[in-house]
Amino acid sequence: MARGKLRIYLGAAPGVGKTFAALSEAHRRRERGTDVVLGLVETRDRPRTAELLDGLEEVPRPPHPGGGSAELDLDALVRRAPRVAVVDDFAHTNAPGTRNAKRWQDVDELLNAGIDVITTLNIQHVESLNDVVEQITGVRQHETIPDEIVRRADQIELCDMSPHALRRRMSHGNIYPAEKIDAALSSYFREGNLTALRELALLWVADRVDEGLALYRGEHKIRQTWEARERVVVALTGGPEGETLIRRAARVAARSRGGRPQPSHLMAVHVVAGDNLAHPLPDVITDQRQLLAELGGTYHQVIGDDIPTALLEFARGVNATQIVLGSSRRRAWQYIFGPGVGATVARESGDIDVHIVTHEEVGRGRSLLPPLAGSVSRARQAWGWIIGVLGPAMLAGALQLPMTDGAGLTTHVLLFLTSTIAAALAGGLWPALMCAVWSTVLLDLLFTPPLYGLAIDRPGDGLALAVFVLVGVLVAFVVDLSRRRALQASRSKAEASTLSLLASSVIDGQEPLPALLRRIRETFGQRSVALLRQEDSGGWTRLECVGEAPCEAPDQADALVSVSDSLALALRGHMLPAADRRILSAFATHIGIALERQRLAHDAAEAKRQAARNRIRTALLAAVSHDLRTPLTSIKASVSSLRSADIELDEQDRGELLENIEESTDRLNSLVDNLLDMSRLQTDTVQPKIRAVGLEEVVPATLIGIPPHTVCVDVPDNLPRVRADAGLLERAVANVVQNAARHNPPDRPPPRLSASTLGDTVELRVADHGPGVPDEHKDRIFEAFQRLGDAPRGTGIGLGLAVARGFTEAMDGTLTAEDTPGGGLTLVFTLHSTTADPARGGS
Repeated sequence: MARGKLRIYLGAAPGVGKTFAALSEAHRRRERGTDVVLGLVETRDRPRTAELLDGLEEVPRPPHPGGGSAELDLDALVRRAPRVAVVDDFAHTNAPGTRNAKRWQDVDELLNAGIDVITTLNIQHVESLNDVVEQITGVRQHETIPDEIVRRADQIELCDMSPHALRRRMSHGNIYPAEKIDAALSSYFREGNLTALRELALLWVADRVDEGLALYRGEHKIRQTWEARERVVVALTGGPEGETLIRRAARVAARSRGGRPQPSHLMAVHVVAGDNLAHPLPDVITDQRQLLAELGGTYHQVIGDDIPTALLEFARGVNATQIVLGSSRRRAWQYIFGPGVGATVARESGDIDVHIVTHEEVGRGRSLLPPLAGSVSRARQAWGWIIGVLGPAMLAGALQLPMTDGAGLTTHVLLFLTSTIAAALAGGLWPALMCAVWSTVLLDLLFTPPLYGLAIDRPGDGLALAVFVLVGVLVAFVVDLSRRRALQASRSKAEASTLSLLASSVIDGQEPLPALLRRIRETFGQRSVALLRQEDSGGWTRLECVGEAPCEAPDQADALVSVSDSLALALRGHMLPAADRRILSAFATHIGIALERQRLAHDAAEAKRQAARNRIRTALLAAVSHDLRTPLTSIKASVSSLRSADIELDEQDRGELLENIEESTDRLNSLVDNLLDMSRLQTDTVQPKIRAVGLEEVVPATLIGIPPHTVCVDVPDNLPRVRADAGLLERAVANVVQNAARHNPPDRPPPRLSASTLGDTVELRVADHGPGVPDEHKDRIFEAFQRLGDAPRGTGIGLGLAVARGFTEAMDGTLTAEDTPGGGLTLVFTLHSTTADPARGGS
């Protein structure tokens, strides 16, 4: 069953006439004989809207069991199975206890049941515009609908009204009751609010128009005067401001030509500070990734201790044109530690535009201490040794001042123990051990009699120093162990998050092999990643790769992991620690799963093709047994009559029999030609000889055998020549013209054969005025042995259009079907003109 079509009436605000327009369309369709039913319509006590309910069938709305407002009776509407259903308020949230949480989910079930749906929607309910609408109106919309759901609509019509006219409607009581008018006019329905909402609606619909135009230009391969899309990178910190940044970046990407953020145009990147995978993924990132997916973007995670440098390297690597950053969360006094990421990125971005976006978290502060890394970095090790060496020396100098004369050995020991702990926190175990030994030496030399020597007069002082060394060593071990445990937990969380992301992408089957390799490169910070296969000869072949200078053989790799007996994953960039290789092995396992999925998909496609071939063989046998036998039987009967000595035939009878033999022979010849042509197409033996062909050469030949004045020809003489095989093009056009002449009613205008230029292509259109073909069957008419009940048995075997499309595609052209204005079917040949790229095929 074909999926139903969705038509949305979109408005900038309540009261612009969306429901009125939807009901008017329902009346128009009913008058044309379409089965239309009202599933759910909210008139909101508007008299003119309520009048349009008359004459339209409405599915009853049973009261909700919980006592709430009545919702759509989805099951009753599906059982009624109308051709068209009107369901108002697309973004509505259903009452608790209803099967679906949102009304758009109800509409989706209706569409899956083959029912066309007409619905209404306000622009403020579109998910990506939610925060903008709140900023304009001061009202947070809790009923939103993902942009992708709206963009799937087959038709979106804007119900537009000027703010002045809408306020006038409001003041006349045509929208809200009298008691709510003043409050509405002074708050939500202010002229400035309505103007801004109207602009949002107009821009959104304009983007949809651009999207349709881009699709049309792409289908017709028109490349002139086409602008490149913007590529927007939004930087995520793991903070709550990420949602605001993603929405702003989505709007920036959507306002460029095409109107729809694509995965290659909207990218969010989270820079993980520290070495490799150790930094845990913030929980809030999960929600932000979901929002990003709904808005049509992709999430990336990169590693780098220098966040501005890592961000700019990623942006330049994906050819980004704009970077979206949030204003710093640091307080004013914290800028003494540096200018911040935003200022650094803006200063060093070069030709990349940088947007600094304000948000609610600005200036609320953030932790001064960076997150712990997976292992002690060189910078922290250096600080640990500096604290371990200079800390005790500076402390010893400070304790020599006169003001500290009263401090005893116990106080000195505690102070030096503090420096040992600081060294352990900063640099790990070895700086702390060195600090403990160095502190003991200083305590003995400077604070234990006799001074300035290693000898100890009092046994208690010796015991104190021994205890100090033991406590210092134990503290160093405990602090270092605690830090390692924390890092192990941090790493485990990061690994679990990475594996969860990887598993979900592979299970969904939405991430192809190159995307998995790019994810490996980003995760481990490598220059390139390559998938290698070992041949039977012992050599290696590169199947897929990403990045610069990928490996050609395993011995060129800095990190290598086996995928299977004959496949290996080779990384070039830097060596990986053992912990990272565990994650890399998990990636290799999932790549093996992805390859197995590809193999199974290929086998399924091959099985499907084999089944299609079997269906063609079965249909061919049926054609030979019936359609070919019919003209042969007619020829046999006519010849037998002519040869019979028992029958006396006059000249008129003999002429009719000979004419019957000629017609049957022509029909038999046509059937055999189509069968041979289809056989050539099925075995891929069609080798077109492409050259510059003028339509004036082809069109007259296609009309041979067709009675005069039965086809109207309108082919200008000044058309450019097309790149085609003259013989194949003649056969293809002749089949289509004969099909049009056969189905055109005698009381309607004759079929029309016309031609025109479109960009670097030439369109040849054959239009008839017959019964036409439904949209869901327009592709099926080009399948072999398909006649869809449009012709009586014996007039063909349903190969003409299949052969025509096969020949056209062999010449790098297209053959598509459209509706003829006023009724009928138009078949459109699109061929490349000689002004197009000459590299397109040919011999």
